[in-house]
Amino acid sequence: MKEYELTVLIHPDLESNLNAALSKIKDIIKNAGGEIVSEDNWGKKKLAYKVNNQEFANYVYMDVSLPADAPLKISNTLNITEEVLRYLLVSVDEKGRKLLEEARENAPAESAE
Repeated sequence: MKEYELTVLIHPDLESNLNAALSKIKDIIKNAGGEIVSEDNWGKKKLAYKVNNQEFANYVYMDVSLPADAPLKISNTLNITEEVLRYLLVSVDEKGRKLLEEARENAPAESAE
């Protein structure tokens, strides 16, 4: 399985009942044969421009592991899901991730003087 990053913008009116929308998205991933590695809810944020006449959205970020045919299935399903305003599904660049981790480790610690 290959690792992907999925960022989903959920309709702002669903903020009070976000768990139902998230469980629907999680079911879409699991039905496609995927596995959610981690999940991070970034909360409600203002959009740079209106999407479907909405100025805000609930951002949710997920690290997922998917089989080869799953990204297309997930994309097709998220395109027609009412709760989702937009989404971004990209494959993880392992080399870039390792370089970023190494840069963080090798960065000199800021000292308070």
